[in-house]
Amino acid sequence: ATARTAVATLRDAEAVLAARDDEPAQLGYAQALADYGDAGGYDMEVVWDTCATEAVGVPYEELGDRPVNTLSGGEQKRLVLEALLRGPDRVLLLDEPDNYLDVPAKQWLERRLLETGKTVLLVSHDRRLLATVTDRVVTVESRRVWVHGGGFATYAQGRRDRVERLDELRRRWDEEHARLRHTVHTLRQGATANDALASAYRAARTRLTRFEEEGPPEAAPREQNIRMRLRGGRTGKRAVLCENLELTGLMRPFDTEIWYGERVAVLGSNGSGKSHFLRLLAQAADGATPSVRHTGSVRLGARVVPGHFAQTDVRPDLYGRTPAELITTGYALTLNEAMAALARYELAPAGARPFETLSGGQQARLQILLLELSGATLLLLDEPTDNLDLAGAEALQAGLAAFSGTVLAVTHDRWFADDFDRYLVFGADGQVRESAEPVWDEGRVR
Repeated sequence: ATARTAVATLRDAEAVLAARDDEPAQLGYAQALADYGDAGGYDMEVVWDTCATEAVGVPYEELGDRPVNTLSGGEQKRLVLEALLRGPDRVLLLDEPDNYLDVPAKQWLERRLLETGKTVLLVSHDRRLLATVTDRVVTVESRRVWVHGGGFATYAQGRRDRVERLDELRRRWDEEHARLRHTVHTLRQGATANDALASAYRAARTRLTRFEEEGPPEAAPREQNIRMRLRGGRTGKRAVLCENLELTGLMRPFDTEIWYGERVAVLGSNGSGKSHFLRLLAQAADGATPSVRHTGSVRLGARVVPGHFAQTDVRPDLYGRTPAELITTGYALTLNEAMAALARYELAPAGARPFETLSGGQQARLQILLLELSGATLLLLDEPTDNLDLAGAEALQAGLAAFSGTVLAVTHDRWFADDFDRYLVFGADGQVRESAEPVWDEGRVR
C-alpha cells in the first residue's frame, strides 16, 4: 500500500510540474521522488525490469505503460510468475500457473519451482508438471480433503489404496451395525418372556444407539464417470491435403498430408499460427471464404466432416445458451435424451445454466459432447485439455483412442501428446516440419 501511494503521489507531482514549473511544484516533485525511493520504488523498478525482459523480451521502460490486455495470455502469466518468484513473499498460492504457457515456459516454471526456497501451494491439471515438482498432493473431493504424502508418480495408486481402505472400513461398520441390530432384536424378543434378559436388552440397545450416533466412517469418494462416445466414421484415405500453404505473416509455405485414422499433434510456441491452422481447416468444408489469411490450398478428403474444439474464450456463439438448449435445438434430441447425454459428461446438473456461467472444465466437456453429436470424422482440437481436470483429460484420451476418424490437435500438454502418432512442428524460423517425436524447445517465431 505504501508503494502504491508513493507511485500515485509521484504521478500527481509529475502532472503538477508539467502544468506549472514553479518552485513549489519542483519541491513537491523532489519530495515525491524521495518518498518513492524510500518506499522501495527504485528497487521494484529493477525487479520489474528483469521480469519484463525475461517474460516479454523488452525492458520495463518500454512495457510499463502498455495495457495488460495487449499482452498474450502466456506473456501475462509469465510476467506475474516472474514477479512472484522474485518477490519477497515466502508462501505462493498459484492457481493454474501453467495455463496459457507454452512448453518451454512450462519447463522454465518447473525449474523455478524446484529451485525456489519458497513454500508453494499450486492448483494444476498438468500431469507432467505435477509429476516433476510436487512433494505432496492435496485432494479435495466429496467435501473432504486428504493428503497423499508422496509425489504425483505414486498418487494414482495411493488414491486407489485409500478408496479400498474406506470401502473396507465401511464394510466392517455395516457388518457390526447388522450384528448389533440383530442382538437387540433377539434380546427384545427374549425380554418379553424373561425379565432376566431385560437389562441385557437395555445394554445392547444403548450400545446400538451410541454406535449409530458415532456414525459410519468416511465414505469412499464417488468416481467421476465421464463416458465420451466419439464415434467418427470412414473417410477417404487422405483426410487433409495442404499444398504450398502459407499462413500469412506466420509460417512459410509448406506441404503436408494427413491420412485417415492418424493422430497428429501440432506443436510450437505461442503465436506461431497453430490455432489459425486449425481454424482454416475447420472452415475448409464450408465453401465460404476462410477468415484466416493464407495462400496456397487446403483440401479435405471425401466424407471428411471437421469438428472444431476452440479455446473457450473464443466461443461467443455459445454465450447465453444452455447445454440442454444447444443439444435439443441443434441435434433434434428430446429433453430426456439431451439430459442423458449431458449425464454421460457429468453435465446434467448444469443443463439449464448459460454457457458463460459454466466452469472452464464444464465448457470444455460440453464442446466435446457437441463434437460427439455432430458426427465429425475429423477432430480439430485446440488445447482440449487446458481446462479439463485429471479425470476429464483421461476420459478424453480414452474417447480419442476409440474414435474411428482422424485427430489433429494443438497442445502444450506433454502427457496428452505422448498418445499421438506424429507431430507437425511450427518452428521459430517460420518453417513447418514433421517429427516422429514431440519437440518442445521451439522458441518464438522470428
